[in-house]
Amino acid sequence: MVIDRANALCGAIFIAFGAYFGLNSLGMELGTPFRMGPGFFPLFLAAILIVLGLAIAIPAIRVEGEPIGSLPLRGMVFILPSPVLFALTLKGLGFVPSIFLATLLASFASTKMRIPTALILAALMTAFTTAVFVYGLGLPFRLFGPWLGQR
Repeated sequence: MVIDRANALCGAIFIAFGAYFGLNSLGMELGTPFRMGPGFFPLFLAAILIVLGLAIAIPAIRVEGEPIGSLPLRGMVFILPSPVLFALTLKGLGFVPSIFLATLLASFASTKMRIPTALILAALMTAFTTAVFVYGLGLPFRLFGPWLGQR
């Protein structure tokens, strides 16, 4: 029997998470679709996870996929801490420097990224997110924070 191990593993993870959250939501009142209780939405999302997991895992049994490679450590080292850096510096540095630093850090997940390109990418992403979230949506972010002498 041929099997695509990567997709089968991905589907199994989706099914496991869906089953876990679905079983945990059964302890809460479900209600009805028109009068939802606190357990209705988590159970609904758990069901969606299980269906997606099955949609990924079942076709994986019929095809042979590529072998599972090594973990992309460089990506994990640079991408995973990026939102944490943003969250930790948002209040102190403000929106603009936090977005810039988080984008700069995440951009080095690629081995092809060079410092000038990363700086341009971070500046463009900062301008775009500031325009969308601060000016377009009107979210109340401080552009620069108290760590930079702004009040």
